Amino acid sequence: MFEKIKAFFDEVKIETKKVVFPGKDELIGSTWVVVIFVFIISIFLSTVDLGLSKLVGVIIK
Repeated sequence: MFEKIKAFFDEVKIETKKVVFPGKDELIGSTWVVVIFVFIISIFLSTVDLGLSKLVGVIIK
């Protein structure tokens, strides 16, 4: 059993060496994409929520 665990961690070590981490510029660019996307989605969901709540208010009256 310990041989399998050792083999697993050896494979993890090999795979970790293959990982390419983003540079500073790429990381900042990706972060801006995420921030802008979250902002757009929040505006969209707020608009939909407001519209649906007004629609339900009209239906209930």
